[in-house]
Amino acid sequence: MTEEQRKQKNKKDNGLLAKAAIIGVVAGLLGGGVSYAGLNAANVANNNSSAGSSATTSSSTSSNTGETGSVTSSSKGTTSVNKSAASSGTMTAAYKKVQNAVVSVLNYKYTSSSSSNSDLYSMFGYGDDSDSSSSSSSKKSLTLYSEGSGVIYTTASGKGYIVTNNHVISGAAKVKVILASGKTIAATVVGKDATSDLAVLSIDSKYVTQTASFGDSSALQSGQTVIAVGSPEGSEYASTVTQGIVSSPSRTLTYNGNQMTVIQTDAAINSGNSGGPLVNSDGQVIGINSMKLSSSTSGDSVEGMGFAIPSNEVVTIINQLVKNGKITRPQLGVMVAALDELNSYYKKQMGISSNLKKGLYVAKVTKGGAADKAGMKKGDVILKADGKTVNDVATLHNILYNHKVGDKVSLTVQRGSKTITITVALEASK
Repeated sequence: MTEEQRKQKNKKDNGLLAKAAIIGVVAGLLGGGVSYAGLNAANVANNNSSAGSSATTSSSTSSNTGETGSVTSSSKGTTSVNKSAASSGTMTAAYKKVQNAVVSVLNYKYTSSSSSNSDLYSMFGYGDDSDSSSSSSSKKSLTLYSEGSGVIYTTASGKGYIVTNNHVISGAAKVKVILASGKTIAATVVGKDATSDLAVLSIDSKYVTQTASFGDSSALQSGQTVIAVGSPEGSEYASTVTQGIVSSPSRTLTYNGNQMTVIQTDAAINSGNSGGPLVNSDGQVIGINSMKLSSSTSGDSVEGMGFAIPSNEVVTIINQLVKNGKITRPQLGVMVAALDELNSYYKKQMGISSNLKKGLYVAKVTKGGAADKAGMKKGDVILKADGKTVNDVATLHNILYNHKVGDKVSLTVQRGSKTITITVALEASK
């Protein structure tokens, strides 16, 4: 190889490495768009004692059973499909229970465009920009702004109802959905709620061929297998299924200044999955996929951290949206953290008794709010509300949602070594 050929080869190799690096960076920015999980070498047993003709079968067609260490041969070098093996995975049945209920949600917004009749003349080589006869006009047109996912969960009075995320349809001038069949139809916004990031759409029920059912999110445990269904990166990839586990059944996050208790999962969730269902092995919707963490506060890439709104909270919200079109939410006026999510170091720093394992630590009391007026203080630990044990924010929310603004709720609170009862008159959220 000449020196010139060697230089050309090195230049080509460096180019390939550069492309590989770019792909790696892009994949990192997408936050899980490309998964390398499962690329493990097949562990084929090497049994020397059985090596040789005893490990080989001779036939005109291949009939490998797939057992570890089995070897087949054929006289003509041909092979065949082994149809005796099961073709469905453990979550296939679960997917089939929701596949035709999952839709792509299209958000259309108006955009302005300007045109001039001089453009027509210029196109054919006549006139110029100074032509006094030219005039311009501006018009608005509907343009596809963003895409997400949704799931049809019931029908009533000739309508099919779809739950999705509020941020999927936020600011939309028009909303359409693409059904599992590929048909695109118009949808109506029934109601939306920015605090919970949920919205309900309706379509003509004649298009509904399947509805999904909700499971009990309070019964979830870490390690349970789940699948996320939706349209990552848009409807081009509609009905994409990704599998993972429940990383945490209850994780408290702050979204748009509001606290939310969400399900954490490592099932791949990407842009476009928002509003789609998180499904358990029974084919029940146990969460609505809402967000993911793609990078840490230090800028490091993060993989496998997706979050879904728990089904129990979803049902409470969407029922109110269908009934009233909006949520008038009573609130206490506090920020809290679940004790079982705090490690021993933070508990010690906050002065929380080591004997307290469950409850909600009051990290902040809004000045002039309902809890402040009732005498609640920072550092209190809420143990019960209306006599019901509260160990996470979602449970407290559900109790509050069963009340109206102005109702009084009784809270059992641990303050230092004392257990006291505080009665709070609920106020409307702002």
